[in-house]
Amino acid sequence: MKTFLRPLALAAGCALLAQPLFAADEPKRPECIAPAAPGGGFDLTCKLVQSALVESKILSKPMRVTYMPGGVGAVAYNAVVAQRPADAGTLVAWSSGSLLNLAQGKFGRYDENAVRWLAAVGTSYGAIAVKQDSPYKNLDDLVQALKKDPSSVVIGSGGTVGSQDWMQTALVAKAAGVNPRDLRYVALEGGGEIATALLGGHIQVGSTDIADSMPHIESGDMRILAVFSKERLDEPAMKDIPTAKEQGYDIEWPVVRGFYLGPKVTDEQYAWWKASFDTLLASEQFAKLRDQRELFPFAMTGQELDTYVKQRVADYKSLAKEFGLVE
Repeated sequence: MKTFLRPLALAAGCALLAQPLFAADEPKRPECIAPAAPGGGFDLTCKLVQSALVESKILSKPMRVTYMPGGVGAVAYNAVVAQRPADAGTLVAWSSGSLLNLAQGKFGRYDENAVRWLAAVGTSYGAIAVKQDSPYKNLDDLVQALKKDPSSVVIGSGGTVGSQDWMQTALVAKAAGVNPRDLRYVALEGGGEIATALLGGHIQVGSTDIADSMPHIESGDMRILAVFSKERLDEPAMKDIPTAKEQGYDIEWPVVRGFYLGPKVTDEQYAWWKASFDTLLASEQFAKLRDQRELFPFAMTGQELDTYVKQRVADYKSLAKEFGLVE
């Protein structure tokens, strides 16, 4: 069973679900922007809260999900900051990959201080995926192939060099003594495109995350060579998937998922959303919806989240420097 990272008042949360949350501040046209093509982690994140906010009656009207692919979040980030900064009805999904790109200046002139970080709602973990019939049966098979000829394996990742999917395989390459710059990458836009390219035979390996991959794992079309978690994940469909650590590669890569708002959303509007997410994240109902989407607990909102985001960006800047991605 999955457990929360910190104790949450479930009983209080369930009671609050039955109470209206500052109805006057509820946005009239709620929207969640998934900053990638349909089918990947951002889509999953938006659809999770789309279901949860309506089922819990926090929102009285349906939330629509729209897609704004480009730069693994950069296009959406710039659009919201520059064009819709005060739109309190618009949530935008982010992930650890978004923070990594911010750390490298990939979002243009805007940095991590340009938006109002609202909530983190769950976490997944990075993973290396192959087709079911791949000759690579474990992570070491892949590493040996890369050692022999780094350019012989076509690896698909969300985003270009420096993205979190790239970083995952760069860490594998580093552990194997291979220069990450010698690896052969195909840049794709999110987990949905990675799965399509992998199953279509256009790439041989997908650097992705476990939540994106599980539908294809359960259908028997894909296998996971390694998940980048500290220990095996305690879920029936995941318990047999080996970690990189147990295969001799000391690599962890959590993929936290959440939402931000535009920089000019008022304090009152922000407070409505924060209270809504605090209520939601404390409920058993949300935990069930999160589990159904193969996400693990990670609950954080408001100032605590803002502090976490800023620290993670600082950590990612150090990692980016280590790989020569920034000066």
